Amino acid sequence: MSGGQDTSKDTSKTSGTTETLADLRREIDAIDEKLVHLLASRLEVVQRVVKVKNRDGLPANIPERVEEVVASARKQAEAEGLPPELAELIWRDMVAWIIDYENRHLTTDKRG
Repeated sequence: MSGGQDTSKDTSKTSGTTETLADLRREIDAIDEKLVHLLASRLEVVQRVVKVKNRDGLPANIPERVEEVVASARKQAEAEGLPPELAELIWRDMVAWIIDYENRHLTTDKRG
């Protein structure tokens, strides 16, 4: 064993706090669980959006709506103290995935 500090333990404490890495990881895991639940709820709505777009002959990609959603996410992020560029990155990736999803589920003459 080398003389270095063992960083593999989840019980290591940071200076000035009694929180352990394991405690913080549990907290992050709980937040992640909520995020996944919210994403699943969002996808359920997207599935209904596909039905409406099919019915109304709309394409998956509506660029004005994409920009509106991203701008809203940036604004909300800034209000919450989250870097807006992080929110934009996450939302653009999510929206790109959703557009692909919608394209796979729209009838072929309504893809866009």
